[in-house]
Amino acid sequence: MRNAGLEEAQAGIKIAGRNINNLRYADDTTLMAESEEELKSLLMKVKEESEKVGLKLNIQKTKIMASGPITSWEIDGETVKTVSDFILLGSKIPADSDCSHEIKRHLLLGRKVMTNLDSVLKSRDITLPTKVHLVKTMVFPVVMYGCESWTVKKAAAAAAAAAAAAKSFQSCPTLCDPTDGLLPGPA
Repeated sequence: MRNAGLEEAQAGIKIAGRNINNLRYADDTTLMAESEEELKSLLMKVKEESEKVGLKLNIQKTKIMASGPITSWEIDGETVKTVSDFILLGSKIPADSDCSHEIKRHLLLGRKVMTNLDSVLKSRDITLPTKVHLVKTMVFPVVMYGCESWTVKKAAAAAAAAAAAAKSFQSCPTLCDPTDGLLPGPA
């Protein structure tokens, strides 16, 4: 992939003044372009450079997602499937950028972890700092995994914060008890 000529290609999208046309992780590559023609050009470069080193582009695993209408593509007589979303590093990326379903899914996964920790968090034998450490190390990573790719609306952010606070209070009232002297009082 490093020799596929993608770095020199002008196709791609501008992010912070830089031209980005591909995301790579292990053996997965995501190509990005502002037009259908640019995307076809990038895909053909990858196909040609792969063939030079004895690799074959797997059309069955190749998918196209567009934010607008797109025509069907054929490569070597095989149709490339068009999708409305795809999975990138474990996160579902929708064409319409609505990540609310993905956020809800992660909140539910976090709730499941909190439920599994319920007896530990309610135990009087475990100190409050240990309980806080457990939540930070076991719940937060599950909820926040892949959040860098989410498009978050203000309402979704508020709902996520409210759900997290409610579950924390329900599972471990001492984490959120303003009368215990651990939280700062009004200024």
